[in-house]
Amino acid sequence: MIKRTLYFGNPSYLSLTNAQLVLRLPEVEKNNTVPEHFKKEASASIPIEDIGIVILDHKQITITQALMEALLDNNAALITCDSTHHPTGLMLPLCGNTIQNERFRAQLDATEPLKKQLWAQTISQKIKNQAAMFGSKNIDNSYLVPLYRNVKSGDSDNCEATAAAHYWGNIFNTLPAVSSFKRFREGLPPNNYLNYGYALLRATMARSIVGAGLLPTLGIFHHNRYNAYCLADDLMEPYRPYVDKVVYSIIEEKGINEDIPKEIKSLLLQIPAMDVLMDGEKSPLMNATQRTAVSLVKCFAGEQRKLLYPEFI
Repeated sequence: MIKRTLYFGNPSYLSLTNAQLVLRLPEVEKNNTVPEHFKKEASASIPIEDIGIVILDHKQITITQALMEALLDNNAALITCDSTHHPTGLMLPLCGNTIQNERFRAQLDATEPLKKQLWAQTISQKIKNQAAMFGSKNIDNSYLVPLYRNVKSGDSDNCEATAAAHYWGNIFNTLPAVSSFKRFREGLPPNNYLNYGYALLRATMARSIVGAGLLPTLGIFHHNRYNAYCLADDLMEPYRPYVDKVVYSIIEEKGINEDIPKEIKSLLLQIPAMDVLMDGEKSPLMNATQRTAVSLVKCFAGEQRKLLYPEFI
């Protein structure tokens, strides 16, 4: 079952009652000009078991310890946003699997040749999905096809960077609202849209990694000493073109904003539920990330040699 992504962008009081997240809006409750029936309708409850991601995007949100405990027990990811309304913090459960110790050991014992092979598979699929993204927008992808077919162990030829330079130099340039796009985290829009979407994708992948009983800090390629989610950054790479697809569609339909209005956020928040093609079947992206994480567990255990990633559609 696909888990729900909940976004809270107003002053709110979030608590736990009968295994349900209960939302109350203090500004509505304290407003004496509002009818009582409207006040009752302004509150809501959602079963904890249905929740996958919670995003807190207002400085006047109060959340109880009991609710946080219940969310983490259900392997939900809790995201907090900064004053610019961009995701800045991520909370995940410390224990997400009953045989976590066994899986930690297999992950820690993984050999360098194995990790290099897994990284080559990851980059090959990422570039393949980038090429498919080009094809879906009638952009010439002939430069990218040979790259994904010739990724060596550990991506020793740095095909990822070569593909990225070409990809970002062409992906948005056909859109009237974009001119001379350059991909920088702190760059001009639509970099802000991409950042928001990638942060949501990262949280989705990190949640799946913890649920599979793996250490999100210990990557197969990324190893920044200050990064607590290196493995999430590894495994999310082939999924990035799905975020690009959503951003492309947003620009086509609504143009570009310096900020990210709620209307745009609501579209980006649909990323975990969007359909992807994996192993010949369509499934929500959130479910696909879980299958990717489990396939990595099997690779570490020596049960299979290939990671399971989605094919771009």
